[in-house]
Amino acid sequence: MKAAVMYGVDQPLVIEDVDIDEPRANEVVIRTSATGVCHSDLHFMEGKYPMACPAVLGHESAGTVEKIGDEVTNVQVGDRVVVAFVASCGFCDQCVQGRPFLCFQTNRLGRQDRLSMGGQVVTQFAGMSAFAEQQLVSATALVHVPDDVPMEAAALVGCSVMTGVGAATNTARVQAGQTVAVVGCGGVGLNVIQGAVAAGASRVIAVDMLENKLAAAREFGATDIVDASEGDPVEAVKGIVRGGVDYAFEAIGLVKTAEQCFEMAKRGGRAVIVGMLPFDSQVTLPGAAFLNEKGMIGSFYGSTRQTYDMAWLMELYRQGRLKIDELISRRYELGQINEAYDALKAGEVNRSVLILDN
Repeated sequence: MKAAVMYGVDQPLVIEDVDIDEPRANEVVIRTSATGVCHSDLHFMEGKYPMACPAVLGHESAGTVEKIGDEVTNVQVGDRVVVAFVASCGFCDQCVQGRPFLCFQTNRLGRQDRLSMGGQVVTQFAGMSAFAEQQLVSATALVHVPDDVPMEAAALVGCSVMTGVGAATNTARVQAGQTVAVVGCGGVGLNVIQGAVAAGASRVIAVDMLENKLAAAREFGATDIVDASEGDPVEAVKGIVRGGVDYAFEAIGLVKTAEQCFEMAKRGGRAVIVGMLPFDSQVTLPGAAFLNEKGMIGSFYGSTRQTYDMAWLMELYRQGRLKIDELISRRYELGQINEAYDALKAGEVNRSVLILDN
């Protein structure tokens, strides 16, 4: 199969022929239809998180089942599916306590034994490696896609939509009438906004430095806009909601903005870190603030129960109650993946999608 291979930090991805194993008992091979171009992969490409190379990245995709293992019962050949990048076991403490996204048995950052080139092992990223024509995945990672949901929309449900909406509805559990700030209005941040709106937040304040991102935030439901290039965003948010917001979501992945989110939260409020902070970074918080019962929590994958939550999100999309088509700024072929990442780094897009099933 053709795949985009990462050979090292800050190096362009290279389209290569990569061999993929046959599925084991509980595994499935899918033919990739569409894959999102996500900023999380960029963290590994830029060396902010470690990755054994060569590797095939990509973790936001949908496709069609081509082969199934002997013990697979939840999907059949020909089924349309979205792939979750966490495949839960269903039996560990995290799974039985309702947190399958934190499954002890899942190796989220890579399996190193199922892809190869000329006998050389190629790291399989997030149990997926979606920047490829085919993927070998766990059957428990698959969620059925209705026939009337486009594959490119389903692919985005697999990461950015689930991560953003779920941060508001599952992790923070925003309640009707509460106030929210969202720092960073890219693909994930726009979905945090959608989640907060769906939860009934009375004020949803979008914070960014790019005019196109703030315009998109308005379209996705933000009630207020803060241009962080024009002054202190913390003071601006507190000028809109006296004392600060109930929840401030960080959707960029920077220490500075994480600390700003903590400052934006009111007494008893929470900063919710959705973006991937650099691997070895440290966040500094004022100790006295904890006397006000302020807090900071992480949000991983929108605290998803993928079989339930992804089906729910696709149903909202079908009803016209969730914007996904509007997220897609550009479409590329697999061979244009470096061009797609250049556009992402330049802040030109909300989300780009690689189309592989033409």
